[in-house]
Amino acid sequence: MKDYICTLFLFIYFWKNIKKIYRTDVTHQKYENACAKTSFTFLRQELPVRLANIMKEIDLLPDNLLRTPSVRLVQSWYMHSFQDILEFKDRDVDDEMLKQDFTDAVIKIRNRHNDVVPTMAQGVVEYKETYGTDPITSQNIQYFLDRFYMSRISIRMLLNQHTLLFGGKVHDNPAHPKQIGSIDPSCHVTDVVKDAYENACNLCSRYYMNSPELVLEEFNVKGPDKPIAVVYVPSHLYHMVFELFKNAMRATMELYEDAMEYPPVHVQIVLGHEDLTVKVSDRGGGVPLRKIDRLFTYTYSTAPRPQMDTSRATPLVRLGYKRPLTTNLSFIQMSLKISANPRSG
Repeated sequence: MKDYICTLFLFIYFWKNIKKIYRTDVTHQKYENACAKTSFTFLRQELPVRLANIMKEIDLLPDNLLRTPSVRLVQSWYMHSFQDILEFKDRDVDDEMLKQDFTDAVIKIRNRHNDVVPTMAQGVVEYKETYGTDPITSQNIQYFLDRFYMSRISIRMLLNQHTLLFGGKVHDNPAHPKQIGSIDPSCHVTDVVKDAYENACNLCSRYYMNSPELVLEEFNVKGPDKPIAVVYVPSHLYHMVFELFKNAMRATMELYEDAMEYPPVHVQIVLGHEDLTVKVSDRGGGVPLRKIDRLFTYTYSTAPRPQMDTSRATPLVRLGYKRPLTTNLSFIQMSLKISANPRSG
């Protein structure tokens, strides 16, 4: 974890200095090469360790779970990625072509693992439907999946940061000129929340032919007249809020069914002196207090599971996966808490 955090600081430090220091294309190229070399040196040592650790844990899963086609596929992806990275272990770091080959390999690995989450989810479903689950096995699977997805998030963060900074087609984003790879030193939280709402709203409207409105309030203790901006990874914040919106909208639409009007989803964004809080509340009926803990297990969902081949389905919501996945973002100082009011929301 320390190495991971240090790497992010290195990316920020070096890329900021590139933008501050360069005066000519030659100088710019010189410092960019130095940063790429630092990233390459770190990742070729760190990635095999992280991949090997999680591969070892996969091997310790119950045999019946390991034999499911989906888990075997995930296992093969990790094995191929491990072999791809090992090819660079003892190569010359000063070889410019080698660094480009490494970046290409990192992009290939990142793309290979795009479907790890739904594929592993399907593997757990296959196991559960064929063999059932007992409390001990469920607890062991829960422990493994927490670690597995935490590992995946951190590995993917490193892969994305390297490819965004040194992928060969790096251009400043006019909409986010200060963004450093996937890290935004001035992430406007309200904009991210609105973007997540719009996409969740489109999904909800496509599925239910309607959607709840959004009521958003913003409170900045540090500067009441200023927008809330923090140093963060916008994509991580987006995914958390997007999943909360999807659950809130589904619950609201299914509770009120064919009503003429639907209660809105309320969001409060509060920036204090130490913490940022994003509160999402709905009137979707809530969850019994005795079931709160079950919301964060991978084998539980408040909605029925749809057929996987239907074009209107949203499988990840109904596999019960997204809520527990959001808790794994605690590795970048974020947490999720659910407070349910039965019969309300």
